[in-house]
Amino acid sequence: MELALTGRRFSGSEAKELGLVSRVFVSKEELEEGVRVVAEGIAAKSPLAVTGTKAVLLRSRDQTIEQGLDYIATWNSAMLISNDLTEAVSAQIQKRKAVFAKL
Repeated sequence: MELALTGRRFSGSEAKELGLVSRVFVSKEELEEGVRVVAEGIAAKSPLAVTGTKAVLLRSRDQTIEQGLDYIATWNSAMLISNDLTEAVSAQIQKRKAVFAKL
């Protein structure tokens, strides 16, 4: 509340301490590399799971807990019957990278 009411400026380190950001970079190059690593990590995941996670997070914040849980249950049901789950489990067992179909 203090930050919202005072408009006080703060450093990247303080923003991280407050949980406003997950990482702090000291240079543009380090930032670009960090962004690339995160993007590659997301791109390697199931597109269906990434889309579902984003949808659940965005939608749940504007709903009651019960509505949010119902929405999550719907997405989880879709994931359980998807080819992405089968591929993820197979890849894990075979110790290889999963190859997911595009949406």
